[in-house]
Amino acid sequence: MFTVIAVDISGRHRIDAGYYMVCAAASLEITPTSIEKVNEINTDAFLYHAPPKLPDIVRIIETTAAKIKKKGALIVERGDLFNLDENLSQAMFTQEIRYQESIGERKAIELAHYVSLSTRNLLLKETGLDIRIYENEENGYE
Repeated sequence: MFTVIAVDISGRHRIDAGYYMVCAAASLEITPTSIEKVNEINTDAFLYHAPPKLPDIVRIIETTAAKIKKKGALIVERGDLFNLDENLSQAMFTQEIRYQESIGERKAIELAHYVSLSTRNLLLKETGLDIRIYENEENGYE
């Protein structure tokens, strides 16, 4: 078994308010074929006024994963990083990142996807959301 942090972002399409996304990061103990244990899950909500660019996605993933206590390599879907070559994507992150390879890693990504999607759907139904609005600016947040 080994520890990974599976990450998924739901909501990368426009709604009335902009691009309302929820990122889920799940620290998991996995084998090559299964999930053995869930250590911790964190979700964060983000609203962008313009379509998110690659640096925005990196910031979203790192912000969400940074709150996980039990560390491991970040596992993401290649498409979440605009199908960028894995070697190029690694240089953009402050911790180890790789694309899913094994069945266990695929299941980990699926778990993170269900968490991000269901959290986003729940938050969209609620009123008075407490979300952070991040601007698409190179040097910071709103």
